[in-house]
Amino acid sequence: MAVVTDELTAANQDYLKVIWSAQEWSDEPVTTTLLARKLGLSPSTVSEAVKKLTAQGLLAHARYGLIELTETGRASALAVVRRHRIIETFLVAELGYGWDEVHDEAEVLEHAVSERLVDALDERLGHPTRDPHGDPIPTRGGTVPAPSAMQLHLADGGAHVRVARISDVDPQVLRYFADLGLTLDTELRVVERRDFAGTLTVQVAGRPELREVGLTAAEAVWVTRA
Repeated sequence: MAVVTDELTAANQDYLKVIWSAQEWSDEPVTTTLLARKLGLSPSTVSEAVKKLTAQGLLAHARYGLIELTETGRASALAVVRRHRIIETFLVAELGYGWDEVHDEAEVLEHAVSERLVDALDERLGHPTRDPHGDPIPTRGGTVPAPSAMQLHLADGGAHVRVARISDVDPQVLRYFADLGLTLDTELRVVERRDFAGTLTVQVAGRPELREVGLTAAEAVWVTRA
């Protein structure tokens, strides 16, 4: 029997969302250790929750093995992700929030709103396909229109790229890139890559000055070929 997302506790919704999101932009396997780190919980607490979600048919988890979403679990996870990203988009587009301010607000509101309200917000916004950070917004039917993108720190010198996504995990990183002029759809040229120094020299389209970006910070930026 399919589990309705609204019937899940907020904590269980978070588990499903984090499991799905952990592999959206990464190939890192999902384990109890990874979940404990991302959720700020003890491994024993996570293990117990995973057992319960597995019993509900939302997860598949072999003992000491990887954690995967079942078809029902994936549908429930995407429903929460959709809520979160539509709320973030609404807060920025309609209420004047900064893109570095919306994540925590959406974390709370995603558990309180109804599907009817989410659909109404989606309609009001004109059915956006991505949130303020470039993350794709799942459709009502569970389709995820993800672009083919790579992390900026992997770009070679001379590459012309366009910013497709910036991770919203750390608000300071968002403010840092905003100060550099690197926001969504910004085109830039990688002037030089210095692996020994751990930096990229980039030039934002339309600006004469060159900018130094640390390779570690550049891991938070996904780009497509311009």
